[in-house]
Amino acid sequence: MLNDGDEFAIFLNGSFGVGKSSTLDHIGDLLAEAGQPFSLMDVDWYHRSWPPANPDHGNTTIEAQNMAFVWSNYKTAGPRQLVISGVIASTEDRDRYAEALEVTIRAVRLVASPAVTERRLRGRYSPAQGAAFEWHRTRHEDLSQTLAEADLDEIVIDTDQKSRHDVARLVLSHFGYE
Repeated sequence: MLNDGDEFAIFLNGSFGVGKSSTLDHIGDLLAEAGQPFSLMDVDWYHRSWPPANPDHGNTTIEAQNMAFVWSNYKTAGPRQLVISGVIASTEDRDRYAEALEVTIRAVRLVASPAVTERRLRGRYSPAQGAAFEWHRTRHEDLSQTLAEADLDEIVIDTDQKSRHDVARLVLSHFGYE
C-alpha cells in the first residue's frame, strides 16, 4: 500500500530499449495482485499521428491533450495510481506532463548498456523495419547522456542484469508499495 497521501504519477523515464514499456506492464501486474487501483500510460501511444500538426512538430501538444483526456476518464472510476512510461529530457517536458495531468510527476530513470539495448531493439524490430531500428540504436547513447545530464529522476535503476519483474518491484518499493 502507498504510504504517501499526495497524488502523483510514477514516470518510468529512459532512453530507447531500456525496458520502460515492459516494466510498465509488470508494475500493472504487481499493483493488480496487491489490489491497488492503477492506470497505465505509455506516452508513445498518445502522439503516434502523422503528419504532426503545425507548429507542433513533435506532437507534444496533442500528446499532452490526449493524456489529459484519458487520465480524466480513468479518474471517473475512482482514485488510482497513475504510472507512465516515456521520456522526460527537460524540466519543460516534466512540467508539460504535470500541467496536463494535474499531478506531480515523480520520475525513475531506467538505464541499460548499449549492448543490451541493441539486443532488445533488435528483438523489437523486424528486418523490414531496419531504418527504425538503426535510428533508435544510434540515438540511444545521445538520449541516455541527455537524460543523465538533465538529472530529473529520483532514482536510477540499471536494468541490464534484472528481470522486468524485479525492476518493477524496485520502482514500487521506492514509492512506498510493499
